[in-house]
Amino acid sequence: MPTQSGTNPLSDFRNFLYLVWKHLNLPDPTPVQYDIALRLQHGPRRDVIEAFRGVGKSWITSAYVCWLLYMDPEHRILVVSASKSRADDFTTFTLRLIKEMPVLQHLIPGKDQRESKISFDVGPSSASHAPSVKSVGITGQLAGSRADTIIGDDIEVPNNSQTQAMRDKLAEQVKEFDAILKPGGRVLYLGTPQTEQSLYNLLPERGYNVRVWPARIPSEKQLAVYGERLAPYIKRLIEAGGVEGASTDLQRFTDEDLFEREASYGRAGFALQFMLDTRLSDADRYPLKVADLIVMSCNPNLAPVRTIWASSPELAINDLVNVGFAGDTFYRPMHVDTDWAEYTGTVMAIDPSGRGKDETSYAVVKFLHGYQFLTACGGFPGGYEDSTLKSLAEIAKLHGVSQIVTEANFGDGMFTKLLQPVIQKVHPCRIEEVKHHGQKEQRIIDTLEPVMMQHRLVVDPKVIEQDYKTIQHYPLERQAHYMLFHQLTRVTRDRGALVQDDRLDALAMAVNYWTEHMARDTDKAAEAHREAMLEKELNRFMEACGRGENSLVWSRV
Repeated sequence: MPTQSGTNPLSDFRNFLYLVWKHLNLPDPTPVQYDIALRLQHGPRRDVIEAFRGVGKSWITSAYVCWLLYMDPEHRILVVSASKSRADDFTTFTLRLIKEMPVLQHLIPGKDQRESKISFDVGPSSASHAPSVKSVGITGQLAGSRADTIIGDDIEVPNNSQTQAMRDKLAEQVKEFDAILKPGGRVLYLGTPQTEQSLYNLLPERGYNVRVWPARIPSEKQLAVYGERLAPYIKRLIEAGGVEGASTDLQRFTDEDLFEREASYGRAGFALQFMLDTRLSDADRYPLKVADLIVMSCNPNLAPVRTIWASSPELAINDLVNVGFAGDTFYRPMHVDTDWAEYTGTVMAIDPSGRGKDETSYAVVKFLHGYQFLTACGGFPGGYEDSTLKSLAEIAKLHGVSQIVTEANFGDGMFTKLLQPVIQKVHPCRIEEVKHHGQKEQRIIDTLEPVMMQHRLVVDPKVIEQDYKTIQHYPLERQAHYMLFHQLTRVTRDRGALVQDDRLDALAMAVNYWTEHMARDTDKAAEAHREAMLEKELNRFMEACGRGENSLVWSRV
């Protein structure tokens, strides 16, 4: 039990936590649990507590709510959980502690006070519109509440954070906290992040401090990731000679137990749930990286027969807008062949707009010797307007498109029928419809991942610049969703992973068109080109020699 402080030993929440654990017939609180309790009592007004799964965050939170009411019966507390059932369980458990623990008997609600699994008052509190404790699901009724302390207890779970749309919705919902918090009040979150785009990682931008308790002593690389967020208790373990990978809380999980859980969860799951390290999880979930692209200016008519990719620091491009995850960088090529040739062809893929906020998107991809060159990509609001059709035709003309492919699923081919006369007037070329089946996200990743991982997709830097410029007319909170490279780096195999996917879908369509040509080995194609050029030079030499002999004969005559 911690050292007593002040005239009342229970003025230290750690002592109160000890009493609660004894009442529940639990072992003494662990050092990590005591450290979390200390942070709860003395942390900043806007705080995020991230601790490994199984540390007992929700139980500690219930004890903390009881302690707040013990110290001040007039205190108003709102606890927000991921779902209504979880919220009801929290309130029920907290009320049972008040009724069963002798030290809290005076807080039992009176006959004329509120007492339910949704909310309750404590005996000494005065009449108020706001109950002493109210627990609600994040999708429940938050408006109209008032609180001195708002606690987000495991507010983020897989069910409400799987897709970007879900994460955006959750990020907007918690903004309501500022409207219901009393002046001088406190907001704190306890939970485990789900992805790098977790709400908990977004909160520091809104003025919150973060404290992290991983289940194992972190490696040097992980220390760099945690930075100042790592709990001082964990730092003291390291300073005391703690071995990397050893359990930080042996009373909860032994080293052997953690190894078994790692084998059960898998590396990615364990890194996420127990180490609070999202890098491995996101590396697996988000397979498309801008670092796999080759970024170089593209000639309208010619391209090098071979381009070599590398990820050396000196090749990194830092002056382009990069919406990829941390550490995901654009790279220029390490080597560009001196031999250039005309493109095999140029395809323009168009993904017509559906309803609502979708774009009519396009991507122009040229092909040569196994490499694909993205020279244009963008989108237009709407889909059937004359201005959109004419703009698409002008883009096809500008880039010398030889083939157009359009998505036929929408409107039963109506878009293609409207586009054909405009194309024939501005830039005559073939138009082909394609139909897609199955889950879109799976199809996009299966198409792009092999090409990108082999570093055969070359992107003109102008495409990256225009991708950013062409979304500026959208509302600020929605702009990123329309960017090609935001879509590319955020797509997962989960259905509905993206809010918008139009530009990425157009790119996948264009890349897929050239897939059959990708079977050609790049080195063989380059060698064949050199042989053809050599043969051409030899023919020229022979012709020159022939003309020289004829001139000699005529001079003798």
